[in-house]
Amino acid sequence: MKRKGAPVPCLEREEEVGQNKEAKRLTEEFVAKSEIGDITGAAAQEEAKVAKRGEFGGSILTDRAFSDLPLSQPTLKALDEMGFKTMTEIQARTIPLLLEGRDVIGAAQTGSGKTLAFLVPAIEMMHFAQCLPRNGTKIIVISPTRELAMQTHAVAKSLLKHHTQTLGLAVGGVPIGKEAQQLVKGVNLLVATPGRLLDHLKKTKNFIYKNLECLIIDEADRMLGLNFKDEMEDIIKRLPMKRHTILFSATQSAEVFEFAKLSFKKKAEENEAAQPKPVYIGVDDQKPKATVSGLKQYCCIMESEEKFLALYTFLKKQRSRKTMVFFSTRQAVKFYSELLGYINMECFHMDGTQKQSARNSNLRGFTQAKSGILLCTDVAARGIDIPSVDWVVQYDAPREPEMYIHRVGRTARGEGGQGKALLFLLTQELAFLSCLKEAKVSVITQKIDITKTLPLQALLEKIVGENYYLSQSAKNAYKTCIEAYNSHQIKSVFNVHTLNLKGVAKSFCFSSPPKVNVNLESRPSISRNRRDRNRSQHGMSFTNPYGNMGANNRQFVR
Repeated sequence: MKRKGAPVPCLEREEEVGQNKEAKRLTEEFVAKSEIGDITGAAAQEEAKVAKRGEFGGSILTDRAFSDLPLSQPTLKALDEMGFKTMTEIQARTIPLLLEGRDVIGAAQTGSGKTLAFLVPAIEMMHFAQCLPRNGTKIIVISPTRELAMQTHAVAKSLLKHHTQTLGLAVGGVPIGKEAQQLVKGVNLLVATPGRLLDHLKKTKNFIYKNLECLIIDEADRMLGLNFKDEMEDIIKRLPMKRHTILFSATQSAEVFEFAKLSFKKKAEENEAAQPKPVYIGVDDQKPKATVSGLKQYCCIMESEEKFLALYTFLKKQRSRKTMVFFSTRQAVKFYSELLGYINMECFHMDGTQKQSARNSNLRGFTQAKSGILLCTDVAARGIDIPSVDWVVQYDAPREPEMYIHRVGRTARGEGGQGKALLFLLTQELAFLSCLKEAKVSVITQKIDITKTLPLQALLEKIVGENYYLSQSAKNAYKTCIEAYNSHQIKSVFNVHTLNLKGVAKSFCFSSPPKVNVNLESRPSISRNRRDRNRSQHGMSFTNPYGNMGANNRQFVR
């Protein structure tokens, strides 16, 4: 497999080439000889107990068959060819309501079959209305990411195999002209991302959407998390108000329900008393856990300087498995994919700034691989269905417990699905486990033994120090890592001023913190200015003319 993102040798300065080759040779020798440890102790014992009790892969299927529903023959035939016989709980509880024309707010764990739950009724609606291309767009499905939109489009294409209705896809990263031509010809079911859909609503002439029958919003919580609220409000204002609305999400929150109020708003002149209220279906509300029973979750507590060595140790041991690793920034994804490629641990990588063709290529390659590593940002955390993922590793902690649930939802998917998740936390971040507990998530605390990997640190520092392009990539990753940490939503746990910057630098293969301009919105400085506007930043005032005479232990220079 071709290495992705590795530094280009021909761009290196001539005097560095010999040094880099020697450092790389020493590193490869160490990697080849190293014996890597595994997660051991209580984690292995607990897993054995659970397997003995038969708790892996709790069933999400019901005893209700699709054939029990009043579905058309083309739809039943497509479902049968796709291998779907019986319904999951979210499907069994929502499809009958949607076939009756009710508005629904659905909440279910990732991998529980939400896509079929809204696509089957939508296609039935078009079938019985005998929609033709000249009727324009009858159904719009909005997905937060391109990958999820393309996946939904693929499922819809299979369901429409024996129907005559037309299907379209509108996502960013591809030419908008071809999409516009298809919309003008007539697309009955359109799957789109918010930004591209809004572009078409504003600019594409003869895009017929006045006959819209149903608006489907998938992954609503992620839509808000990606700051699509303004775009969604604009879209909803432009679409016909007299329509059915379906809203699905893996988690529910006050923000999602506020968003739902806007999405389900009807025309003022309609008789509200005659309009049935939206039905809320929460299949997991009474369950003791927010994640599926087939998922085993672990947490490793460590210091900053141990993080990359722990990750390398883990990946080396699990090299025959399929593993996804989540980072907080795209620069970290870029650097670590280059670094791992440099020491002969090939990996795929995926982030929101890649060209669509590159994202598709990496996602397709990892999906088709029997084993491999995918380094990614949260762009891959929602809705994407990748088969047989063994491990989900969260190298950087998620911004909130809901995102944790979505990340680990990439494994243990579907009926009988099994998988494992590993969360890295720094010692000062232990309180995040309480946040997870409140969200009905429990993890087993463990430790990865990096004793045999410690000598690798000096070799990695030598490689990065002598390779200009790898060093610049590491600096960018280090800078954005600190900025992302500073913007964390749970400030009481993730406080940037408690970071050990020397340790953080070591995790990016620097012996000491590099000099970079970090953009921090310092709350302490704001409160200090409010407290005494006449005092300078050095502490000088009328009562203290000599200023601060004590030691200055600040890590960041203002």
